[in-house]
Amino acid sequence: MTTTLTWSDALALNHPQMDATHVEFVDLLAACAAALPGSDAELLPHWDRLVAHTEDHFAQEDRWMAATGFERENCHSFQHQAVLQVMRECARQAREPSIADFEPLRVAVGELAIWFPQHAQSMDAALAQHLDRVGFDAASGTLREAALAGGDDGVGAAKRISGCGSSSCG
Repeated sequence: MTTTLTWSDALALNHPQMDATHVEFVDLLAACAAALPGSDAELLPHWDRLVAHTEDHFAQEDRWMAATGFERENCHSFQHQAVLQVMRECARQAREPSIADFEPLRVAVGELAIWFPQHAQSMDAALAQHLDRVGFDAASGTLREAALAGGDDGVGAAKRISGCGSSSCG
């Protein structure tokens, strides 16, 4: 039995753009889970939509981090890279004629349903708090308090964040 994920207030971060993106992620993941009992041909288009969304989703968060003082190499971005690598590899294995193995993709649907709430409630919550603290307007990409982002140059040169942005992550 695959673990499924549905949107709930527990996942909300009170950051409208981030929450909207997260709702879409959860909905696309749910569509993948709903396609699991069907054919592999049904599952793959749902997975492809989820991967495309996740690429944009993670790129958006990575841009926000870069604009507000996170080092290029931080654990939040590294986690994005690792998850996307697994998602792309699952699609590759499903498509590769010599392999045509859908099992990793099927397992990944359930694993993402377990991983996402933890990621959202820790790393993304810390990012949302950081964005609020520095007055980052995600819609315009403007920063109200450049000094609070770690420096007076607008990108936090004086004190960049190298962890995930949370007090529990260096």
